[in-house]
Order: sequence, then C-alpha cells, then structure tokens
Amino acid sequence: MMDKTRKFLGKIGLPEGDLNDMPTSNKRFKINGKESDRQFGIEVPTMNTAGAVKALIEEAERLGVTINRIDETYGAFRHTEEEMREYAAICKDKGIGLNISIGPRAAYDTSATRMSEQGRVIAYRIRGVDQLARAVDDAKRICSFGIRGLLVYDEGLMWVLGKAREEGILPSDIKLKNSAHNGQGNPAALKVMEAAGADSFNPVRDLSIPMLAALRAATDIPLDLHTDNPPASGGFIRVYEAPEMVRCCAPVFLKTGNSVVSAHGSLTTANDGVNMARQASIVMEMVNRYYPGAIQLKPGEAHGQVVDANAWKPEY
Repeated sequence: MMDKTRKFLGKIGLPEGDLNDMPTSNKRFKINGKESDRQFGIEVPTMNTAGAVKALIEEAERLGVTINRIDETYGAFRHTEEEMREYAAICKDKGIGLNISIGPRAAYDTSATRMSEQGRVIAYRIRGVDQLARAVDDAKRICSFGIRGLLVYDEGLMWVLGKAREEGILPSDIKLKNSAHNGQGNPAALKVMEAAGADSFNPVRDLSIPMLAALRAATDIPLDLHTDNPPASGGFIRVYEAPEMVRCCAPVFLKTGNSVVSAHGSLTTANDGVNMARQASIVMEMVNRYYPGAIQLKPGEAHGQVVDANAWKPEY
C-alpha cells in the first residue's frame, strides 16, 4: 500500500516504512572520530543535584554497573557556580559524560499558555528572541565550567547552538543532545534535528522497536532511548526490550532510572540516586542475559566528557 509515496520516502533518504523485521544494526559508536566496537551506554537522566549524582555512582560501583552518561534536567541557571563545579568534578573524575540542560524555557518564563491543558506542550521551548539570547548565554555559562554536553529542549535553539559552535561562539567540542521533550518520533524529524546540529537524538519515549529501527536506518548518530519513565510521562517500564534496543538501534544510550521519581525535572535526592542505580542494574541484567555479546562503552568514551575549565573562556 502507498507504494509510490513509500518509494518517494526512500528516494529522499528515509526508510520506506517501519522496520518490522527488526534488523540488527551494524553501526557503532565513534570515539574521538574513529570507529569502535561499542554498541551501547547506560545513561541516567534527572540527575538534578550533585548529591544524587554521588549516591548514584557509589551504588552503581557497589553493584558493578558502569554509568556512561548522566543528564541534569532542572536547568543550568537554577544551580550555583559551586554546584556546577561539583557536577563537573564528579563526572570528570569518573569519566562520565555530563549533559546539562539549558535553563531558560517557557516553564520558567511568564507564559500563561504553558499552564493551559492544550498549551503545556510548549513548556520547555523558548519564547521570543530575548529568551533565545539568554539561552545561548546559559550555554556559555555551562561551557565555562568545562562541561561539554548540552541538553537542548527547543528546535530553534538547537539550530542556533549549532551555528554558535561553527562560528566559535561556543567551544568546537560541545555535544548537543536533542531532548525527548522536543516531541519528535519519526526519521524525517530526526534528519531535521541532525541537520540543525544534534549529536544524539532522543525520540519520544513510547516508540515500538520497528519504529526505533527505522530511526536507526536514517542516521549514524547515537539514539537515546528510555527503558523506563516516571508516571508523569507514562510510567512504562521497558527493561525486557532493552536488549532488542541495543541489537536494533546501536549505537544507543539506554536511558534508565527516572521511573523512581514522579516527574522529569524534579529535584532528586541521594536516595533517588541509589534507586536509579538499582534500576540501571536491572537494565544491565537484561542486556547481559539476552544479548550477552553486546559491548558497552568504557569510562571516558561517552559524549559530553568534562574538560579543564580553563580550556575555553566565554565572551558575554
């Protein structure tokens, strides 16, 4: 069905349909620009206090789980300089990639629309040019601490940050992560975000494996896929699908842990960090059991490694 349209999609570089045969991906992570044999990493989102990060790492080490990357989602401008330095120091010491989210967003702005039932989907996006300029300066502030992973919630901001990287307004080694809150769920949207500058792509959280496999067919950049979610975004737990996510979608970051909190963007505690590490251990149990040959990233290999804070100085 729809043969002519499907052929057109193929002609412009997209899969002609969702890949229901769920093919094995032969793509792998590039490390320092070179091909590797690494297929997946473990990524823990909603790491919104340094105390939670410390507890996560301590419990993960006790359980024998390697955490490759973490995401802060509260917003950079909600953290003091001391807190930002602490984030950077912890992750640099452990070789963990660190994504810090851009602070300015509609939810922190004076928007009445985002408070409405139908308008709340804009909550993480940027309103107006002044807010866009503030978001770029928030990115500069993040980078001034040696942090190189930026979590981006707005398609236009992604394009601006990509241009800022090209023009030297931001460091050339930053990595831009497209957030699931941007709401994309198909290969065409992925192509748009990749062209705008995204170095990894987090689709909406409820795509089937055939849909995810179609995303993989359309790009070589890493996919960031949720294996569990808090109640606020559906509450579904997909740990048994994690091995298939690795097989079909490599290179992939398996996002895990925030099912232990009520919502994205909340302030997480040390106890949350412990429980997130335990959730990550369940994901690793499933991967090791059902896809034992899968190769995980090693410490220091994930996107967004922290560098020396003196490596780059912003101009405001």
